[in-house]
Amino acid sequence: MDANEPGSRASTGRRRAPGSGGEQLTLTGMPTKLFVCTPSKLAAYEDCPRRYRYAYVDRPSPPKGPPWAHNSLGASVHNALRTYLSLEPSRRDSAALTAALRSAWVSEGYRDVEQQRAVYHRALEWLRAYVATLDPHFEPAALERVVAARTSVLALSGRVDRIDDRGDQMVIVDYKTGRAELTSDDARGSRALALYAYATARTLHRRCQRVELHHLPTGTVAAHEHTEESLARHLARAEQTARDIQAAEHAVATGVDPDEAFPTRPGPLCSWCDWRRSCPVGAQAPEREPWAAVASLETGAG
Repeated sequence: MDANEPGSRASTGRRRAPGSGGEQLTLTGMPTKLFVCTPSKLAAYEDCPRRYRYAYVDRPSPPKGPPWAHNSLGASVHNALRTYLSLEPSRRDSAALTAALRSAWVSEGYRDVEQQRAVYHRALEWLRAYVATLDPHFEPAALERVVAARTSVLALSGRVDRIDDRGDQMVIVDYKTGRAELTSDDARGSRALALYAYATARTLHRRCQRVELHHLPTGTVAAHEHTEESLARHLARAEQTARDIQAAEHAVATGVDPDEAFPTRPGPLCSWCDWRRSCPVGAQAPEREPWAAVASLETGAG
């Protein structure tokens, strides 16, 4: 993405581009290229620079492990809600909800048909309980809406699960299907939600500071009301992450070992990483079955 702004003037001074071998010239004073990203791209680096490298730098990317059942479950529930809430309120009933989940269902990663069937019925229970809490005439302002914003460092974009119009402001709604119940601290600390709020305000030209995590398994809502200052702090940290990524990519381009520039950050997430088998450090973590995170849903636990 070109970061040149209309009306900007480049200095007439020239310098050699690092690593160019004397062939390529750059203009001193030219604005640097914006870092094109989504919240998930930034989070990948913050979680583990090596995982970021495997996903976004190495080409071809190392082979990924098998699909995860919990990712399939999350995608199924998200897509079912999008389909259901896209309907006219008069058409939203139990049959429509069932049809939405059936058409959205992703079957990858499950141990067998029996497990898949059990998880499907549990997901349908979650959805029925959740939509029962909504006003029958509820109309989202947007579903799966792409929002975007630019700063001096970032060209940021992201797809928001749902945006509600609450009169005085727009509200970010993010669906969650994991086992752990969420709290207001999770909503406050979520970089993705803060960046979605920032980008939504600039895309829709409306105030947007409230963010909500809707946890389908428990039917709870974890919310936080940001301030301009707290959004600015999240944005500053995102910009710093972008600078760190750019520095690592530049280091590789100038001959630094990629394993050194993008080190592994070992921890519990290694067992759930798509590239665990390709990572010498991550491969030492305990291996998880693709269906491990949904096993408890068969018995009614969790």
